[in-house]
Amino acid sequence: MNVAIIGCGLIGEKRARALQGHTLVAVADTDLKRAERVAQFGKNVECFTDWRMAAGHKKADIVMVATTNAWLTPVGQFALEQGKHVLIEKPGARSAEEIKPFLDLSLKSDKSVKVGFNLRYHPAMLKAREIIDSGAIGEMMFSRGRYGHGGRVGYDKEWRSDRNVSGGGELIDQGVHLIDLARWYMGDFTGVDGWAPTYFWDMPVDDNGFMALRTAAGKMAWLHASCTEWKNMFCLEIYGRVGKLQIDGLGGSYGTERLSWYKMSAEMGPPETTIWEYPGEDKSWKLEFAAFVDAIEKGKPLCGGLEDAHKALEIVGKIYGGEKK
Repeated sequence: MNVAIIGCGLIGEKRARALQGHTLVAVADTDLKRAERVAQFGKNVECFTDWRMAAGHKKADIVMVATTNAWLTPVGQFALEQGKHVLIEKPGARSAEEIKPFLDLSLKSDKSVKVGFNLRYHPAMLKAREIIDSGAIGEMMFSRGRYGHGGRVGYDKEWRSDRNVSGGGELIDQGVHLIDLARWYMGDFTGVDGWAPTYFWDMPVDDNGFMALRTAAGKMAWLHASCTEWKNMFCLEIYGRVGKLQIDGLGGSYGTERLSWYKMSAEMGPPETTIWEYPGEDKSWKLEFAAFVDAIEKGKPLCGGLEDAHKALEIVGKIYGGEKK
């Protein structure tokens, strides 16, 4: 398939590297040099500073949008209106209200629209889902998740600190990944409570997001996203009645990705433990793109779509709304 990429920063480059034999035909970025750098992942790739030229490119079958949050939905919706399949990065928009018209339009379209929830495609996450679906840890009880990084010099001056561009701070950034994973494993949340304070960074958006989410059946997810985590970390624990799954690390600065399965015995006491480690490159970007192509070509269900983004953003909005009261 032919692909156009709009937004040629770090994530746009990751997407270009993950095309696996599909053809990059166009790129766009406000910085032409960045566009030209990403264009090197293809041959005879057209470069634009006007995103519309790439989003409506006559050769493109798929448009991938890796812009700042304010432009994800406008660019994605335009591309869908041009008859393209679309992948936009998380969180998909600055709010649930902003993404809703795009969601409604997509439901009437015969094109596929996906949101970049690539953490679902990390091998430990996929293996955990397989174990949960098998019933091996029993009925779900609750989960705990922590995800954080420490920022960098000048982090509070970057676009993520501008609410008009980002829609919020750490809660809408890394917090959306945690919400999405918790929903994927546990189902929809009907009870939402949380707090999004700013402790360290001199910026008008939150640098920590604390979430207490509850399903209709009373299953709890306790989640914390932080950009004051001085040692990058990821940890997600999932508790069933007869076992626990724990995912640590995401590779790179987050440490080796690892899944631990603790099986409770009839006698209780120390559990039987099985551990899988997944060193090496992060393959989630390739796996996510391959699954998107399968959804387009073979009609397979999308894993992480606009509805998932809308529901995650509704939770973010309830927490941010509670902060204003």
